[in-house]
Amino acid sequence: MQLRYNYRAYPDAAQRRALAQAFGCARVVWNDCLRDRKEAHAAGLPYVTSADLSRLRITQAKRTEERAWLADVSAVVLQQSLRDLDTAYKNFFDSINGKRQGRKVGPPRYKSKKDTRQSIRLNTNAFCLQENGTVYVAKVGNLKVKWSRRLPAAPTSLTVTKDSCGRYFLSFVVDTEPDILPGLEAESGIDLGLSAFAVLSDGRKIDSPRFLRRAEKKLKRLQRELSRKARGSKNRAKARIKVARQHARVADRRRDFHHKASTQIIRDSQAVYVEDLAVSGLGRTRLAKSVYDAGWSAFVGMLEYKAVRHGRTFARVDRAFPSSQVCSACGFRDGPKPLHVREWTCGACGTVHDRDHNAARNVLFEGRRIVAAGRTETPNASQSAGKTRTKVPAQRVEAGSPRKGQKTQAGIPGL
Repeated sequence: MQLRYNYRAYPDAAQRRALAQAFGCARVVWNDCLRDRKEAHAAGLPYVTSADLSRLRITQAKRTEERAWLADVSAVVLQQSLRDLDTAYKNFFDSINGKRQGRKVGPPRYKSKKDTRQSIRLNTNAFCLQENGTVYVAKVGNLKVKWSRRLPAAPTSLTVTKDSCGRYFLSFVVDTEPDILPGLEAESGIDLGLSAFAVLSDGRKIDSPRFLRRAEKKLKRLQRELSRKARGSKNRAKARIKVARQHARVADRRRDFHHKASTQIIRDSQAVYVEDLAVSGLGRTRLAKSVYDAGWSAFVGMLEYKAVRHGRTFARVDRAFPSSQVCSACGFRDGPKPLHVREWTCGACGTVHDRDHNAARNVLFEGRRIVAAGRTETPNASQSAGKTRTKVPAQRVEAGSPRKGQKTQAGIPGL
């Protein structure tokens, strides 16, 4: 499977200028090629192929006076930008034709130099790892890297990213074997919430850290200072970076919490079942800030790819399943209940239920039913479990994340 490893990089002033030039050249090639295809489509002409764009917008453009500076960066950066545009068009066409699962994907859009995130992508021809711990990037130099952990294998690609607060990251994609954990008997159903971040079917509760709520006081002050600065001034740029850094701290803390919680759940459970929540819909309600502060989608995504990586079973329970209305003791459906009702008594058997714990137990039972019905298989159901190499598209956020919208049908690395 493919894993992605992120490391913080510390380029010097000359390297930052070289990276800024590489970001700009990759953006220009993207915009030029996108413009050619849009103009051809508007004129009713055939789709412009990648070979024609590469010859016109990269090879021949370097010989012109207005695009001569494209030769100052590595050609790999420019070619990868064109390949990324091809991928964006493919995702758009697959989404229209129904070949791509999940949300509908829109057509590619132009990039701006004012975008908060800039990145370039390189293959093995344009970078290499040095013995002194630095990473050589073509026409940039040896970048100093903070190695928080070792790479398990030689990387196949590298993405250099600059975020909104000016930090640089190196993201390596590595092909490696799944790390299958020893089998367990325990299974977990998870009910996600706001008062408690997650309640497990065995009664354990994970408190909600509410990182954004805790940082709101400082964020309000920094936002006021930013709004008072004149547009286009250097002081406004400094104030914007302060706000971006504070938001980055909140996001980093939330991501670290998600990784620790999801890893612990995967290690303690052979099978994990979670409700498929409509986060985008809840994000349009009065609970929007709390919902996005919890980060349910990122957490569930981590559970999903870690289950694949470690040979666990993972299943999503349909969001229409009435987990909060059914008694987990006798199965009697007691009807919908408002959110302020946190404890209720079953009208059939008289059992007193904690709302979240009861929902987690119902998610566990429904997840087991899904597995038994064959919609999701367990790792032990296949002799090739943990042996077959699988290609899982590596996302930037963390190693081995599956593509958003792609369902994990089982915790079997061979699928």
